[in-house]
Amino acid sequence: MRVSRRFEDVRVGEELPELVVELTPTLIVAGAIASRDYQDVHHDPELARRRGMPGIFMNILTTNGFVGRFVTDWAGPDAAVKTIAMRLGAPNLAGDTMRMTGRVTSASPGDREGIVEVEVVGHNRLGEHVTGTVTLALPAGSR
Repeated sequence: MRVSRRFEDVRVGEELPELVVELTPTLIVAGAIASRDYQDVHHDPELARRRGMPGIFMNILTTNGFVGRFVTDWAGPDAAVKTIAMRLGAPNLAGDTMRMTGRVTSASPGDREGIVEVEVVGHNRLGEHVTGTVTLALPAGSR
């Protein structure tokens, strides 16, 4: 059973454990299908090349899912994601690896929950794939 992080245990500047994601063709196609994104650049390598890409690449909704997972894996099951604000950069191409890092940038206490902001960066061999901020509520107060 995973333990939930409590607000009292969070420190500004705290680094989150790195998440390494192998970008297999299956992962990219599955993410596109799961989010009902049937654009050919996410499943057809030849059509992606005709459109100027070296091959298929991850869609934005799959990236959004990995950003959320990265932060909630650290925060635990009692965390509530309030917002995800992100910007895409270099594409996540099949056959590459994405490494996600993050750190706590602010923490504001409340009566029953604390609000925490986490800065997230996902990078691959081409550079930064995603940068953003995730705001979440963590349980606070007596255990």
